[in-house]
Amino acid sequence: MIKIIDQVSEATGKLAAWMFFLVGVFITYEVFMRYVFTAPTIWVDETVRIMQIWATFLGSAFALKYRQMIIIDVAFRDPHTNIRKIVETFSLLVILMFCAVATGYGFELWLKATLKGHTTDSFLGTPKWLTHASIWVGFGLLAVQGIAEIIKVWTVGVATTDLSEQTH
Repeated sequence: MIKIIDQVSEATGKLAAWMFFLVGVFITYEVFMRYVFTAPTIWVDETVRIMQIWATFLGSAFALKYRQMIIIDVAFRDPHTNIRKIVETFSLLVILMFCAVATGYGFELWLKATLKGHTTDSFLGTPKWLTHASIWVGFGLLAVQGIAEIIKVWTVGVATTDLSEQTH
């Protein structure tokens, strides 16, 4: 089960990376259209915002998997001690509590927007459920990866922050 969770986080992380790449391509296209042809588009701004939101939330589980979030390990530097495992577990539990709240409220927000048919006030009139879904999906993925990381802390050991030294 842990391998499946890691694979999902890996896939969503790569998807997020490609989405950020496309954001750059679309913004470059918009700048070119606006300043070379003086013909700005109506779709780039909102499309890029939606992609950035999704990419950010989808990439969070990937970042946790590789321990690329902010980590301060001055006091508990040795990853092989039980106190480090306890501290690591505590920090992951804090992340899980935040994820639970964000997923719950994010799902409620998404459901309300979906059922009422809310749209943005832009030219595209994009359904708001499209952006609201990213909250509960992203934090849900982060929570699942957090649970997997807690299990790995106690079975494999504490992951290092250096990608070349990953223990799992």
